Amino acid sequence: MSIILDHVSHTYEEGTAMEFHALKDINLVIPDGQFIGLIGHTGSGKSTLIQHLNGLLKPTGGHVYYNGADIHDADYNRKELRSRVGLVFQYPEHQLFEMDVFTDVCFGPKNLGLDKKEVELRAYQALKQVGLEDEYFYQSPFDLSGGQKRRVAIAGVLAMKPDVLILDEPTKGRDEILDQVAAFRKETGMTVILVSHSMEDVAKYVDRIIVMNKGEVLMDQIPKEVFKRYKELEEVGLAAPQVTYIMHALKDKGMPVSADATTIEEARLEILHALHR
Repeated sequence: MSIILDHVSHTYEEGTAMEFHALKDINLVIPDGQFIGLIGHTGSGKSTLIQHLNGLLKPTGGHVYYNGADIHDADYNRKELRSRVGLVFQYPEHQLFEMDVFTDVCFGPKNLGLDKKEVELRAYQALKQVGLEDEYFYQSPFDLSGGQKRRVAIAGVLAMKPDVLILDEPTKGRDEILDQVAAFRKETGMTVILVSHSMEDVAKYVDRIIVMNKGEVLMDQIPKEVFKRYKELEEVGLAAPQVTYIMHALKDKGMPVSADATTIEEARLEILHALHR
């Protein structure tokens, strides 16, 4: 079971003076259970790519497969696909529309045809999973803070019990939300795809990093291997985590440390080890 992108291309305004090639011959396999970081500068193709994963956009070339089936076959149920592959947009207010928070989170599972008891149980569990206090359940989602809106949007997707959760640029309350998502993923085995500009977040959470540049996959490796190539990242408007630069500076000054550390904890242990050598 996986998502496969087979020679996927996407062109906006094809055949016009505004034609723009957002994706160019993308080949990717996203297996079950991975935590993937998707990074790239603005305009690199990240947002276009993730909208292909649950059928919001159709490739202008190539195919997208979910569990072995082409999601754009005429008889494919894309409504069901979107309950299995959940996307939380960058701006949570785009996904909130009901009168109160609890009703909003009930919307997804209700549309799956579940009975009222199961719908409400899923909504309650999802809201607790994202750490939203009961006192907010019957408030308008539009009266919440940005971070709270983000939690409600995530809960609305989690309530459908997806196999894949895609988070597009979480910002408000990011650390706590990502900690909760990481814990939930560990508990359920869910696949998580995190689109982020924060190299620190990517280094801390993900198993694999896909780097996009000008509509193409520039790198697809584990974090340590990607951040070893920090000079290449800089050439395309990105960077490594700050701790990577610190470790390189210490090594350049003669301290016997490995420059491979990508998180603060890894750097701390490496420095302590060097001091005791």
